[in-house]
Parts: sequence; C-alpha cells; structure tokens
Amino acid sequence: MKNIEIYTDGACSGNPGVGGYGIVLLYKDIRKEISAGYKLTTNNRMEAIAVIVALKTLKEPCNVTLYTDSKYIVNAINEKWVYGWEKNGWKNSSKKQVSNIDLWKELLPLLEIHNVKFIWVKGHAENKENNRCDFLAREAIKGDNLLIDCNYSS
Repeated sequence: MKNIEIYTDGACSGNPGVGGYGIVLLYKDIRKEISAGYKLTTNNRMEAIAVIVALKTLKEPCNVTLYTDSKYIVNAINEKWVYGWEKNGWKNSSKKQVSNIDLWKELLPLLEIHNVKFIWVKGHAENKENNRCDFLAREAIKGDNLLIDCNYSS
C-alpha cells in the first residue's frame, strides 16, 4: 500500500458560524491541496469533514499518517471513544447523544479501508503544513460559493 501523509484543519468564524476546512495530501513528490467553505456549521464538524474528504480522495487503500490539531478527532479515534459511542447507540459515558453522529458514521467505514494513524499537532505553531491547512480553511470561509452543511442542526 502507498504511504500517504495528510494534514487537515477546520475553522469557524463564530461557532456555530461560517466554516471551512483545509487539507494537504502528500505522496512522494506529489502535493494536493483541498478546501471548501460552509455557510453555517461548527468547528468540530469542519475538523471531521476535513478528515472524511481527505480519506475519500484516496483512490485505493493506503497507509495514512494523518496530522490534525483537533484533539476532538484524535482522542475520539486513538482513545477508541467513537467505537464505544457506536456500541452504546451513539451515547457517551453520560448517556447523552454524541454530537456529529452523521460524520462519525461516515468516517468509520473509511478507517476500515485505510490504515490510518492519527497524530495530534499543536495548532498555530511551527508545523508548516498545519499552518497551510489553517490558511486554506480560513480562505475558504471568505469564499463566494459557500456550501450548506445539510446535517448541521443547532
């Protein structure tokens, strides 16, 4: 399998508010950047959508090292919270409904296709690619053709 590095970031102007995500995919000497903006969403949704879009972009199963500054994403996967939520009918340890169920349900099958290692990086620090993703996400927020996050509800 190919070894791919992916960097993702999500941003919101207001939370909820106008949001965007940025992605950098790296494979050998190939670089691909992806971004999009949304009219109304949350920061956590943008972080998750970035990961989903990045993994869906891959045309075949890959070994992926995915870097994100979202502890929400990293902890949910690495601490296996998401699998507990799924097992418990999408309820957390407090028996409350988990947020963003639609996105977790979309992400889990992608993790069965690809071998993904999630690594947390400090946001707004010295990581060049994370900073690039942040820039892409913030630029996407300013776009004229903002998408609708159909499954977002306040």
